[in-house]
Amino acid sequence: MSAELLRPVSELAELVRSGELAARELVEACLRRIDELEPRINAFTHVAHDAALAAAEEIRAGDPRPFAGVPIAIKDNRAVAGMPITMGSDLFADVVPRHDAFLVRRLREAGFVIVGKTQLPEMGILPTTEPRRFGPVHNPWNLERTPGGSSGGSAAAVAAGMVPVAHGNDGGGSIRIPAACCGLVGLKAARGRVSVGPDGGHSFLVSDGVLTRTVAETAYLLDVLAGYELGDATWAPPPPAPFAELARRPPGRLRVAVALTPALAGASVDPECERAARDAAARLESLGHEVGEIDPPWGSEDLLPDFTRAFGPLISLTTWLGGRLRGRPPAEADVEPLTWAMWERANEQSTMSLLTAQSRLEDVARSIIAGLAPYDIVVTPALARRQLPIGEVHGRGPDPMGHYRRSGHFTPYTAICNVTGLPAVSLPLYHGEDGLPLAVQLIGGPAGEGQLLSVAAQLEAALPWAQRTPPV
Repeated sequence: MSAELLRPVSELAELVRSGELAARELVEACLRRIDELEPRINAFTHVAHDAALAAAEEIRAGDPRPFAGVPIAIKDNRAVAGMPITMGSDLFADVVPRHDAFLVRRLREAGFVIVGKTQLPEMGILPTTEPRRFGPVHNPWNLERTPGGSSGGSAAAVAAGMVPVAHGNDGGGSIRIPAACCGLVGLKAARGRVSVGPDGGHSFLVSDGVLTRTVAETAYLLDVLAGYELGDATWAPPPPAPFAELARRPPGRLRVAVALTPALAGASVDPECERAARDAAARLESLGHEVGEIDPPWGSEDLLPDFTRAFGPLISLTTWLGGRLRGRPPAEADVEPLTWAMWERANEQSTMSLLTAQSRLEDVARSIIAGLAPYDIVVTPALARRQLPIGEVHGRGPDPMGHYRRSGHFTPYTAICNVTGLPAVSLPLYHGEDGLPLAVQLIGGPAGEGQLLSVAAQLEAALPWAQRTPPV
């Protein structure tokens, strides 16, 4: 594995800034690594060799931008000018936007060099990444297992050392799930922290972020991405100091709750996943925190129907947009069976049903946040099952909604944070008996990413993971 691409983004930027490493050399190393591993990993939908090298050629030693010359990949559901945006679907096959998403513009302004677009399941629906259009992404730790989803291409690319960092987004766990599967840090920021513009003004469920190897890198990138953009409908309050600084501060003695009950009726928890959460809680107690197990305020109530009634129209809106860009209504052949099933359900759903589901989720969110208010941090398993074999959940075949329901039993701890808007991070603290990464999830308070990152950094120091690398 190319040693340069395993170094933290701050170190890579300093190498370029000092002149010890040319930006073009760094980007060339990245592109070589992608070309070498892509036949096995299948993480990318588009590799921008010429554009990336041209951008790197313009960067010189002494460039004042904080991450000048550092390669990054963008999940293929955000606009990058001049690069295809496929949403993992045949429906968007020929769409090439002429504008950058605001977050992409911010990354460019910070000096990052975009080397390509990464895979996602069609429309980002599932927590696995096996789209019909591009085929499955393979987990670098075990090529027969899923890297998770929906930011599975980004997670696999970072874990395999194809890029040092990659963009992702999270509408039900889509950063935290692949981070857990691939041994990475994955933060879902608080609602409204990162703008979804200019293509959206507000998102109740989705938050953009990154997949990284270390907590410090996640904090640095959050400082780049976070903040109000002109026209945003809502935004999170600014932190009292840069997130990178807050991550370095000792968290002090905190009240920590351990919640093992899944936020999905009927879900069971793999013993290794439960043990990881308990071990993490014990480590936090040894670090001086007050720790206790709770019956979480989400109970075992089944929120999946209301979540689906709120989430499904988002997918259907994207499907409608794809048809509009093609100049005709979407057809069943354009999309996978699960996407079409959601499209049909959303078209049959009344406006009152959607509004009722949103209202119910908001009411549940308020009660959950109130129930968790006595605690600074909540620890849960990141996943309820070990990394699924490729082919188990893909959204095709005669019962696509059955795949969707089963996927929830794989990931019953993540979507509750999207419903509440609370920040949450997946940390790769352990390895299971199968040799695959074994992660825990930490949930913070409202707009509490600073404290969450501080505790995550404390655990990282106690249980370092960044030097673990997969077999590839």
